Amino acid sequence: MLKKLYLLPVLLLFLSCKNEKVVPVLKTSNYFDILNEEFTGDLAYETTSFVEKYWRVVGNTGFNKSVYKIAEELEKSGFVKEDSATSKDILTYRIEKRPLKKPTWESVNASVMIVGEDIPLLQHSTNRNMIALNSYSTPKEGVTAEVVYVKDIKKLKELDVKGKIVFAETSPHRIFNQAIVKGGALGLITYSNPKYLQPQKNTTSIQFRSIPLNEEVKSWAVAMSYKAKEELKVALLKGKVSLNVQVKTNIYPSEELTIVADIKGNKYPKERLIFSAHIQEPGANDNATGVGVALEMATLTSKLIKNNIFVPNRSLTFLWGDEIISTNRYVKEDTIRAKDIKWGISLDMVGEDTQKTGGTFLIEKMPDPSAIWTRGNDKHTEWGGRKMKLEEMTPHYLNDFLIKKFKEQGKRTNWVVNTNPFEGGSDHVPFLKRNIPSVLFWHFTDQFYHTDNDRIDKVSQKTLKNVGIASLASAYTLLNADNTTAKLILQDIEKAAISRLQEEKKQSEIALKKGDSLSTQLSIISAWKDWYINSTKTTLDVVKDSISHQENIKETSKKIDSLSSEIIEELKRIKTN
Repeated sequence: MLKKLYLLPVLLLFLSCKNEKVVPVLKTSNYFDILNEEFTGDLAYETTSFVEKYWRVVGNTGFNKSVYKIAEELEKSGFVKEDSATSKDILTYRIEKRPLKKPTWESVNASVMIVGEDIPLLQHSTNRNMIALNSYSTPKEGVTAEVVYVKDIKKLKELDVKGKIVFAETSPHRIFNQAIVKGGALGLITYSNPKYLQPQKNTTSIQFRSIPLNEEVKSWAVAMSYKAKEELKVALLKGKVSLNVQVKTNIYPSEELTIVADIKGNKYPKERLIFSAHIQEPGANDNATGVGVALEMATLTSKLIKNNIFVPNRSLTFLWGDEIISTNRYVKEDTIRAKDIKWGISLDMVGEDTQKTGGTFLIEKMPDPSAIWTRGNDKHTEWGGRKMKLEEMTPHYLNDFLIKKFKEQGKRTNWVVNTNPFEGGSDHVPFLKRNIPSVLFWHFTDQFYHTDNDRIDKVSQKTLKNVGIASLASAYTLLNADNTTAKLILQDIEKAAISRLQEEKKQSEIALKKGDSLSTQLSIISAWKDWYINSTKTTLDVVKDSISHQENIKETSKKIDSLSSEIIEELKRIKTN
């Protein structure tokens, strides 16, 4: 009996060890297996839900609460505040504070009533985007005035709008100066939802709008839903209409907060990859999802490092702040740090439930020839992009490397991953302007984009998880990339180049049959050949012993050049026949 009691602790220890989940050390071959187990999407979704409650404007209550929520979760996972960290601390974070040049703004409440009606035309409780950004408050009882419907805004300057409310189907920013500053109107009520929002289907959506912050006039503007706009137009057909508009906002001095989390690399700490997720905007998908995914990526990486499952050779940085501005500052203010930034990735609108929002997950590529000649499977989104020039191309392996990684996760979970040519407009732009390889992870077209119907019910935890897993698998591969990785990437570049050149040959044959010029088709083939050959050279950025790799680059480049020459000759034959 005594012997059995002695054995009891040993037995309990054995049982406890048996039940404990043992996670193997991370390596390239098992990144996806382990991350699919470890990345749950719980924190990403919880954070998205917290952040989307607020219309976040830099310096306002919701923006700042979001920053401190991120800081709280980082500390829970083991990150140490930078100003109290030691040289031994691998996981650190800081909150940067800067005075705002202009006051911040936040919406509080609003309503619009047609005088004589019992039901509000619009109210803040159901349309929180109705108040245009930078609007001042009306008196508590509101403003009651006649509505002037301006059908042709070119004739606005000819109309007497003083003391009235101007209604127009355009952006309030566009007519603010003429109607308010010069014309003396009391306020604006406008409608300008684009077609891709499907306004006749999503009749209550309001896409947020802004007006200039004018501290002298202190006026306001209200954006309308399709439903409210149609109701007002019907009322105007019956005769004179007056509105009572009540607006409550807060405008006050504040500071700009940016939060940066750093995970120090073990071998090459100066070299880094950065994920940037902007906080500001009023929506859930835009961009509370980016905030949430980045946070779970950071905290999971912390967990894996503390448990000795992952050791990054290069540094990993997460940046949350004001879109484009915070990222631009990060890459500009410290030129020594900036020269060692290897890659930058923007997480923006990364959690969509596409069954509700429409669209698909997209990787917006670095500028490649598809941004000049957009054809075949390449398609711009409804966001749109200008036709670029050859000198604006940025050949790099990052495009095809990330596409392959994300497609791998897509295959595992039946998740659709697509791409679009470069368009711009998010945090990848400041990186690219500094010649730092960068792409955008996002979704489009979203029928609730920038509207007050972009709420948590349009977010999919499964999507958050897919994006987080694929992002981390890609990041970990790059952080620990070496000669072997570079060789594998080079092989993938060769496959991608062959596939692309064959597809462009097919598209050129179609174009020639339609009567398009041969010279244009040859230019397209040559542009893609040059893009891929130059991309092969960029693999040197992760190689420490470049002599043998240079030979691999030459061999791959020869194959690409040879195929390109064959295609060009074949296209010439087709044209002559």
